[in-house]
Amino acid sequence: MASHVKVEPIVHPEGSSISFGANISDIDLIDSSDADIEILAKAFYKHHVLVFEGQEHLSPRAQYEFTQRLNSTVTTSSRHKDQLNGKSFLLSPDLNTVPHQPQVQIIGNGFVREHEGAKNLKLRYPHHRSSHSTVIEDQNALNHTRFYRWHIDADLYGAPPPIATTILAVKLPKRRMQTIRYDDGTGDELVAPLGTIAFASGEAMYDLLSEEDKAFARSTRVEYAAHPYLWMASAKSHPTGLGLVSEGKELEDDELPPVDSTSIQVLPMCWRNPVTGRLALQVHASVARRLHLANGEVIDDLERVRRILYRLQRPGIAPQLVYTHDWEEGDFVIFHNRGLIHSVVGTLADDEVRIMRQCIIAGTEMPLGPDDLA
Repeated sequence: MASHVKVEPIVHPEGSSISFGANISDIDLIDSSDADIEILAKAFYKHHVLVFEGQEHLSPRAQYEFTQRLNSTVTTSSRHKDQLNGKSFLLSPDLNTVPHQPQVQIIGNGFVREHEGAKNLKLRYPHHRSSHSTVIEDQNALNHTRFYRWHIDADLYGAPPPIATTILAVKLPKRRMQTIRYDDGTGDELVAPLGTIAFASGEAMYDLLSEEDKAFARSTRVEYAAHPYLWMASAKSHPTGLGLVSEGKELEDDELPPVDSTSIQVLPMCWRNPVTGRLALQVHASVARRLHLANGEVIDDLERVRRILYRLQRPGIAPQLVYTHDWEEGDFVIFHNRGLIHSVVGTLADDEVRIMRQCIIAGTEMPLGPDDLA
């Protein structure tokens, strides 16, 4: 049966250099055909962010089943290896699962008496005050904000990085705008809607590099820390949210849980899109520990590692390259976790309630590198 799915590239504002994102219509996510899924899969790898409007009716089970179906080889959603470490795990306060569909998480802000069987939730919207080396002054705290932390959704210890994340907007606070400040001496700012998620393209980030830096990125591998989110839990982010400042706050090896050396990941700095063949500079700088160069040299100096990664990645988060989705209740968004980096953005007041449901597609194989064929 032929598919009637419409894929329409998002029209970005004048002056924007964003080259990704598409609106999807004329599809029933609960009862989509194989032809529909084939079109969506191709659109996913081409456009990286797919937006489906008016999906308020989508249940947690339907969200999980659609997420699972889009990547038919996956049977369970991705979970952080250290999630069960309780208070020690960096992200644990932000993760609340749907009781009857534990692969789906409830994220957001404010007190929620009940949602899908989960009761008395105290949702905490991540705020830069908890993780940045400097903070925005109190008098500007609600009108100005920062990128919380640029990242990819991944363990980076053991399990292969997930391919995609799906998010459904259930309840949103009243719309208002905030100014994202980079606070890195450049004067860069970006006006964005409250509580958005910001996306930056790893492909654009790679394309911006000089030919010399492209060659370096193609031939370099990134070693991620063991138990990465425990290792860096006390460290602070750069004001741009891109990587960490080096203050010696990372845990020593003997302060971590036992390390499985086979779970430590050393991944290409560039990941190849399996459909288009394009390369993305795809690095989670906050948990990177070492760089392995083509000549066999290993850069072990953490401050130097971070300085190199920041120089390579920073041009790719320039204001004109960052897509900040303007959420409406019922928006269902799927984004390519192996082609984009993203960050939570915003400063919400305690009474601004935001409820989102998130489901992540687990990876079954490691990403393709520059020398792998698409």
